[in-house]
Amino acid sequence: MLDLLPDLFDHYPSKLQLLPLAFKPFGGKPLFWGEIVTVKCFEDNSKVKEVLAQNGQGKVLVVDGGGSCRQALLGDLIAQSALDNGWQGVIINGFVRDVMRIKTFNLGVYALGAIPIKTEKRDQGEINVPVDLGGVIVKPGMQLYADENGIAVSDELLNFAFLS
Repeated sequence: MLDLLPDLFDHYPSKLQLLPLAFKPFGGKPLFWGEIVTVKCFEDNSKVKEVLAQNGQGKVLVVDGGGSCRQALLGDLIAQSALDNGWQGVIINGFVRDVMRIKTFNLGVYALGAIPIKTEKRDQGEINVPVDLGGVIVKPGMQLYADENGIAVSDELLNFAFLS
């Protein structure tokens, strides 16, 4: 399966919301899905690091970094931690760094762009709060589906049985 979202939108048009931001793929796993965990932060990835160091089996971290293009909220070391802890992927309303290394990881990573500058660590931000991504409210516990066609969220886990 290379293209999931077109089939999901054809089958479940009223159950999905497309995230309208211009996310680009950076990870080595462009197609993934899972239960949403959220972080809201601005130019401080302390909470991103904290959450991705925890068990992420079946989960996707959605980070609202306010769209900042001045500092990267994810680099190779934190992405490696996510991979080691079983996360399916990370969606960042912001930027990443170490893109050539992250591309080699079997981890879904979508962000707005890349920049080589890391954040300051001030331990600021919020975990598991609703976030607004381009007018779509994303809440912890929702489901996220991503491939190179886009990123969508749903209030419920969708059944893929119709694909077989």
